[in-house]
Amino acid sequence: METCSGDSVEAKDLAAQLFLDIVGGSVNHEGRIIEKILEVYGVQLVNIDRVMCLNAKNNCRFDNAKEFVEQHIFGLIASQSYMTAVTLLEHFSIRQSGQSFLLRMIESGQLKAAEKWATFMGKPMLCILVREYFGRNMLKNAYDIIQKNNLRHEFPDVYHKYKESTLKKLAEKGCWEVAEARTNSNRQLLEYLVYLAMEAGYSEKVDELCDRYSLEGFSNGKVPKASLLENRYLHLNQLVIEGVVWVDEADALRNATSHFEGCKVVGLDCEWKPNSLKGSKPSKVSIMQIASEKKVFVVDLIKLSADVPEVLDDCLTRILQSPRILKLGYNFQCDMKQLAHSYGELECFKHYEMLLDIQNVFKEPSGGLSGLAKKILGVGLNKTRRNSNWEQRPLTPNQLEYAALDAAVLIHIFRHVHNHSQAAEGGKLEWKSCIVSHMDNKKAKKGSRKDSSEAETMEEQQLN
Repeated sequence: METCSGDSVEAKDLAAQLFLDIVGGSVNHEGRIIEKILEVYGVQLVNIDRVMCLNAKNNCRFDNAKEFVEQHIFGLIASQSYMTAVTLLEHFSIRQSGQSFLLRMIESGQLKAAEKWATFMGKPMLCILVREYFGRNMLKNAYDIIQKNNLRHEFPDVYHKYKESTLKKLAEKGCWEVAEARTNSNRQLLEYLVYLAMEAGYSEKVDELCDRYSLEGFSNGKVPKASLLENRYLHLNQLVIEGVVWVDEADALRNATSHFEGCKVVGLDCEWKPNSLKGSKPSKVSIMQIASEKKVFVVDLIKLSADVPEVLDDCLTRILQSPRILKLGYNFQCDMKQLAHSYGELECFKHYEMLLDIQNVFKEPSGGLSGLAKKILGVGLNKTRRNSNWEQRPLTPNQLEYAALDAAVLIHIFRHVHNHSQAAEGGKLEWKSCIVSHMDNKKAKKGSRKDSSEAETMEEQQLN
């Protein structure tokens, strides 16, 4: 009914005996039972030593228990059970192992055990761990150790190098707003972000950052050579496009629709403002780009849906639901879902006819549309403006070129596929099996075999 100090001592001795029996192999056990016994009953070396003395009926020597435990730990280390070994070393406050033990855990990939051991050993071992991570280019791991243990002043270069690597990854994905937030207004990191924008040829972002953070004195010596930037990416003038037309009024939209109704193939793409806040609603699709062989029309969906929704619905229905116009996209189902979510009241985004997703023809493992353009046309696309603010008006010239390119390049990639397919295998057009003759926005499925056959026949008449 009641306990006393004697009960606690007896419980520890019984737990120590159980520990000895388990380690000695006379009791079968599961998983982490040894660690649990030590944790729950607080068994220490003195308890194990007392039980060993009683069992052996000889003089009690503290080193016996320590040597017994160490021998078990060495066995765990030999079998690479590092986490259990570290737990026992920490529990019994045994600090004999050093840097070589830490290296073995890192090389075996047991990083949690290595970090637990270094934390137990203290700041000198933590510093060794950071240096090891840094030397192996494991910047995220090194940064986490620095943050958890307040070692930023000891490793300022590692801290900034990790921050810079994070900014670079975000810039490569076009997540400039997120990257800017990650700088926390640190001038050194802001200057690096400006350099990344320069390197990417994102001139308006350079101006925006320099103006916002008063970085006018940023070294011009860091700016990459213009010729290198020009040659790195595809430009609209290389596709022999006659012009990019901004469409934000009813008459301009009707003219664009008439133009496309005379086309056999068009390229489609959409853009919307990125939303980096978790849990927030996605932004409305801002623009739709529709490209023909010679022109690209950039349709202001936000303005037109507010001003003339009936005209917008009618005109886009005539394009998107026409069985006579082949629509090209790249991962266009994503755009379809976003369009339906943004403008659910419009009928034009509920059904589509004659779609060909270029992504399904090539099934590129990586690189996206830019990687595909590089493979087919020899040069990729500059994706730095992908996540820019597409709701600002007017759009910058660079934004317009980016948007137009994404639609226009689909036409050129398709022409390459069409011509290449005709020249091979007796004119068999393999890409036609990827055409979807009809698609509802909620159910993306191919049409029947009869529909596909009719689509192929019609395409031969249109394209040959």
